[in-house]
Amino acid sequence: MNNKKKRSNPENELYDAILMLKDREECYNFFLDLCTNAELKAMEQRFEVARLLQNGMIYNDILEKTGASSATISRVNRSILTGTGAYEELFARMGEKKK
Repeated sequence: MNNKKKRSNPENELYDAILMLKDREECYNFFLDLCTNAELKAMEQRFEVARLLQNGMIYNDILEKTGASSATISRVNRSILTGTGAYEELFARMGEKKK
């Protein structure tokens, strides 16, 4: 069976485990153990791209600032436009926390 076509399982205990992490350092250490360095950098980059898109930055400026490919920027933008809304919800929470 081709696992690439299989959706992840939201009932997986991984998500419950992530919710149990107590602080940034614990979270970072968990992801260091869970992911390769390349996977972590890719997730960090995608999150930064999403933040910049949410702030209205254009593709060329995002590419220059982050080094992300246009394909990555497009993929993240598609997630923002047609995804679950999780980016917007999280950015709203993060904005509230900074106030």
